[in-house]
Amino acid sequence: MKQAHKPMMLHQTSDSTKHIEDISLLKCVMIILVVAFHLVYIGDSFPYAKRFVYAFHMPVFLMLSGYFMKPDEQVSKFGRRVLFYAIPYFVMEAGYVIMASLLPIREHIDGLSIPLFLDKLLLHPLGPYWYLHTLVLCSVASFSVLHAKQLGTYGRIVALGIVLYLFSRSGVLSFSMACYYLMGVIIRYSRTDILKLFRPSVLSVFALLLLALYPGNLESDSIGALLIVCMSVSSCLTVFPYIKGKMRRCMLFLGRNTLPIYLFSPLFTILCKGLVHPLAFDPSRMLFLAVSLVICISGSLAISLAMDKCGVSKFFFGRDRSLR
Repeated sequence: MKQAHKPMMLHQTSDSTKHIEDISLLKCVMIILVVAFHLVYIGDSFPYAKRFVYAFHMPVFLMLSGYFMKPDEQVSKFGRRVLFYAIPYFVMEAGYVIMASLLPIREHIDGLSIPLFLDKLLLHPLGPYWYLHTLVLCSVASFSVLHAKQLGTYGRIVALGIVLYLFSRSGVLSFSMACYYLMGVIIRYSRTDILKLFRPSVLSVFALLLLALYPGNLESDSIGALLIVCMSVSSCLTVFPYIKGKMRRCMLFLGRNTLPIYLFSPLFTILCKGLVHPLAFDPSRMLFLAVSLVICISGSLAISLAMDKCGVSKFFFGRDRSLR
C-alpha cells in the first residue's frame, strides 16, 4: 500500500519543498533587513533607506503569520503556541525596558516605576519586540473570532477586522500593521497559495524601485506602502531561483531560525556601537554593516545553541531545540 502511493508522495514533496524553501528564503531576507536597520549607525547614516525597509519588512512577517495561522486547531495546541510567543516576549521586553532605564540609549526611560514597567510590558511595548506583542493579540483575536462559524466566512473576516480596529483604537497595536496580519488571513481563507499570488517578475523589481522614489509611499497606512509590500515579495521571488549552493543553504537555515535572531540580535546591536570608530575609515559603512551582521546573527544563534544544550529551550520556546 505504501509503495503504491510513493510516486504521488514524491511529487507532492517536491512542490512542498519548493514552497517551504521560498518562504524560508523570504524570511531570511526580511530578518537580515530587521537586524541591519536596528543598527543605529546604519539607520542614522541611511534614514531614507531605513524608512523604505520599515515599510515592508515587518508587514511581510505579519502577513505570513496571518497566512499560516491555524483557525481549526485544538484550543490546547493554540494555547501552547501563543504561550510560547508570550514567554519570549515577556522575558525580552522586560529586559529591554529595564535596560532602557539604565543605559543612555535613544529610548531611555527616566524614573522607571512599576506602573510604567507594566504599561510597557502589557500595553505599549518599547523597542523591537512590539511584533510579538502584536502577534499575540492578533492570534488570540483571530482564533476567537474565526471559531464563530455561524457568522459565515465573510462575516468572520469582517468581525476580525472590527476587533483589530478596536484594539488599535485602544492604543495597544497599530491598525495598519494588524491589517497585514488580516491580509494573510484573507489570503488563507481564499484558498490561494500566497507564493502564487505574488508572482515573480522582473517588472516587480522596477515597480518597487519606482514606488521607493516617493516618500508618501513609505507611510505605513498608505496604498503605496501596501504596494511596496507586494512588490517586495514578488521581487524576492524573482531573485531566489538564482541563489544556489552554500549561500542558498545558509539562507534557508537563517530563514528557519528567524525567531531566535529577532529575539537576541538587539543584545548585539548595542555592542556593535563599539565598532563605529575602528571601522570609520570606510565611508560607505558597508564594512561596519557586514561585520555587525555577522556578529549579531552568529551571536543570536550561539545563544540559541547554548539554550538547546542546557535544556532551556523547552521552557522558553516550547520545544527541545530552538534551532531548526
